[in-house]
Amino acid sequence: MVWSHVYDPFGSSVLSTLVAALPLVVLLGLLAFGGWSALGAAVAGLAAALAIAIACCGMPADAALAAAGNGAAFGLFPIGWIVVTAMFLYRLCVEAGALDVMKRSVTSLSADHRLQALLIAFSFGAFLEGVAGFGAPVAISAALLVGAGFPALEAACLALLANTAPVAFGSLGTPIVMLAKVTGLDEQAISVMAGRQLPFFSLLVPAWMVWAMAGWRGLAGVWPAVIVSGATFAAAQFTISNCIGAALVDVVGGIASLAMLAIFLRWWRPRETWRHGEGWGEAGALGGSPRDSLPRIVWAWAPWGLLSVVMFGWGLPPVKSFLEGRAGGLPSAIVAPERPVPRLDGRVAKVPPATREPQEIERAVYRLNWLSASGTGVVVTALLAIPWLGVSWRRAWRIWWANLRALSVSLATIAAMLALAFVTRYSGTDVTLGLALTWSGTFYPFCAAILGWLGVALTGSDTSSNAMFGSLQRVTAEQLGLDPLLICTANSTGGVMGKMIDAQSIVVSATATGTHRQEGAILRRVFPHSLALAALMGLLVWLQAGPLAWMVPR
Repeated sequence: MVWSHVYDPFGSSVLSTLVAALPLVVLLGLLAFGGWSALGAAVAGLAAALAIAIACCGMPADAALAAAGNGAAFGLFPIGWIVVTAMFLYRLCVEAGALDVMKRSVTSLSADHRLQALLIAFSFGAFLEGVAGFGAPVAISAALLVGAGFPALEAACLALLANTAPVAFGSLGTPIVMLAKVTGLDEQAISVMAGRQLPFFSLLVPAWMVWAMAGWRGLAGVWPAVIVSGATFAAAQFTISNCIGAALVDVVGGIASLAMLAIFLRWWRPRETWRHGEGWGEAGALGGSPRDSLPRIVWAWAPWGLLSVVMFGWGLPPVKSFLEGRAGGLPSAIVAPERPVPRLDGRVAKVPPATREPQEIERAVYRLNWLSASGTGVVVTALLAIPWLGVSWRRAWRIWWANLRALSVSLATIAAMLALAFVTRYSGTDVTLGLALTWSGTFYPFCAAILGWLGVALTGSDTSSNAMFGSLQRVTAEQLGLDPLLICTANSTGGVMGKMIDAQSIVVSATATGTHRQEGAILRRVFPHSLALAALMGLLVWLQAGPLAWMVPR
């Protein structure tokens, strides 16, 4: 028997919305202000979500528990798999001494932490978002920032803040593809619309990041580098998204931004150098270190260069189809087995206004695509890097198990976070929260971006947010006489600002930097930035629905 969502179980939209928000309030409240560990807060939020789904919404208990199990499994694979493998590669580089060489090579471009953050967190992080996504950019860039001498907590926050503007085009355009699928809109049209919103923030985010780190004086001292970094990425983002498509936006933009900034720093230096813990000094006076030979630098960076190549190839549609057995050669039942989730698949249905259909049956199929997963691409890179780095296979095996033990609590936390997200999705409480914003009328374009922000904060993924709220956004836009393309795209572009506060990303950043049990401090630090940037995106969308309507493609 199919159970249909109930979006107003109490007959009062206000009360139903307040109750639907409780799991998120419990999770974030205990994490940010209650002093709870991330795992404890996630379990408490999950318990609240299950209680509300079963007792208030009337969801069958076995279906609710199955949704939690499905989410936990997804949290461990593919999300947890990426974290484990990325940290394994990082620890191999530490063991071999390559990380020290990398640190000195970045310092040779500039000893200034503001410029290093632009290079690693923004430019290189954007590239990683384009080729991998799903937590890899935060994990890798945060770890590299720590290796460059940043305080661990600061590195975690900067990696989260930088991982915003590229997210809508991440993992070879997957969020855009998903949004087109659930809304019925043209994929290229969504890419064009997103490319006329996000470049403004690609210019803003690097400046915002430097300001958050070093204040106005710090920003004023490196504004030419900020412009080079942001403008290069923004120009590539606009051009590729409008002229080619969504898949290569972050890949091209990240490479272009990284290369242009590195070239620029060869002949330009700020008047003062700034570093955490050392303060201000004359250019070149702080952070001095001996220079390594070019072959030594190439040796140290080679695993990460190889990672970029492997991940790019791993994400190409023909390669992915082959690795999943959809293009012949490999048996799909072995390399990408699928199994309907018992007691959940086909038992839950969306109903209007969350869908344009009278009833939309929710599928729940777990795919163990272990060969095509991004984490497996990282493993391949690590296996090739072990002899290159000179680490013995026995030592590498010990590092793998030590890495797995060190990440066990983080993996359990990620599993609990995703279990919570899946329960809210299948119980329909996420739609209840979204419907609360649809009453805003002519102010809805602003709220459309906020709804996307909320979706990513709940699910940890712009792709998942688009799958969850995309149809609702189109239905609401048509009811209010707004442009569906603008409103649906706002779900994705507004959602990117929620990436820095979703519990999954916070746990990943804390894991990568070793700041366990400081997830609450990270959340308190980044939340105001996330909300402010989401509000600015909402303002842009509202203007594009009015005086800037000429920016919307026809």
